[in-house]
Amino acid sequence: MNIVVPELGESVVEARVARWLKKAGDRVEIGEPVVELETEKIDLEVNAEKPGVITSIAHQEGDDVKIGDVLGVLDENAPAAAAPPGGNGAKAAKPAPPSEPPAAPKAAPKAQPPTTEAAVGRPALEREPSVPPTPQAKAESPAPTSDSKIAPTRDSTIAPSREAKIAPTSVRPLAPSGTRSEERVRMSKRRQTIARRLVEAQQTAAMLTTFNEADMSAVMALRERRKESFKQEFGVGLGIASFFVKASIAALRAFPAINAEIQGDEIVYKHYYDIGMAVGVEGGLVVPVLRDADRMTFPQIELAIRDYAKKAQDGTLTLEDLRGGTFTITNGGVFGSLMSTPILNPPQVGILGLHKIQDRVVPVNGQPVIRPMMYLALSYDHRIVDGREAVQFLVKIKHYIEDPGNLLLEG
Repeated sequence: MNIVVPELGESVVEARVARWLKKAGDRVEIGEPVVELETEKIDLEVNAEKPGVITSIAHQEGDDVKIGDVLGVLDENAPAAAAPPGGNGAKAAKPAPPSEPPAAPKAAPKAQPPTTEAAVGRPALEREPSVPPTPQAKAESPAPTSDSKIAPTRDSTIAPSREAKIAPTSVRPLAPSGTRSEERVRMSKRRQTIARRLVEAQQTAAMLTTFNEADMSAVMALRERRKESFKQEFGVGLGIASFFVKASIAALRAFPAINAEIQGDEIVYKHYYDIGMAVGVEGGLVVPVLRDADRMTFPQIELAIRDYAKKAQDGTLTLEDLRGGTFTITNGGVFGSLMSTPILNPPQVGILGLHKIQDRVVPVNGQPVIRPMMYLALSYDHRIVDGREAVQFLVKIKHYIEDPGNLLLEG
């Protein structure tokens, strides 16, 4: 039977062969992962539908494939020893015709670095041809292996990939003075999609950003009072994200255009609140969605965010986790960003940027005091969101964050 590229999910029609987990000649059992595919959103494994032996591999690592393409062939009856030689995807050499003399032996091809594009922007380091390795480095440098796993940002977070680990001893020595090197690395499907969508967002939307700031004293004091009891009762810490999710929903109810989208010459107002939480990891930005977040409690939001973060690190996010979203929150503050202009996540027309909490001197009742302050940024599509609405939206967020009791009284 053929091993084919399966359905990849909503709007995903193409993938790239990231890594073969088995090679030609290997026996696999039903349900065992055979090959790993990289899509623009997540990485996924193709499992064997029946037990058997992989007799051939049609697409090598790095090949682009479409839904239904044959990746390889699985024979239920072939013994493992009967599979063609050649390792991972290598084809058996054709014997020379009897009338021709045997071909002269050729030099073995130079080993190539893995082409899995396991890590975006972090390819395997290669030694410069013009710089001979030192004997010590030659002895210590491990040989490249194919046993590498595929490893959320704009300012903050497609599913993170598991990536090959580079041993410290494999780093090439410094090039001689005056030598400059370059390295050309093919973009992953994920990075290509991120690049395309960011450009589309700027070219198709009238995007503007407005700023405000919030005094985080009340939220931090509440967290300090409740952190122990909250964690003991619900098994998760009380973070600031849940406060901003709740505040955003309350503000979106007051300004429904920011929870809408444009379809042709119509505005689609959405009366549900699927809040995307951007997560920045190796490989790019992922935005898992808190579906029907308006119906979630603080503990449910914190648990969902924790689970998404773990799945993002493990590379186990699903397409369903990433589907849809009516509004996005991105937190560049976790990386130290003090202020930024987040880019829209089309077709959404609003994205809230959170930033680092920093002590600053602010006036309170006419007196200078030091308070933990955070800059807030709202990027919005000016085609359907007016500047007045955007400014008032951020003022509403500030209102709820600086006095969290309003979330209870007005929610």
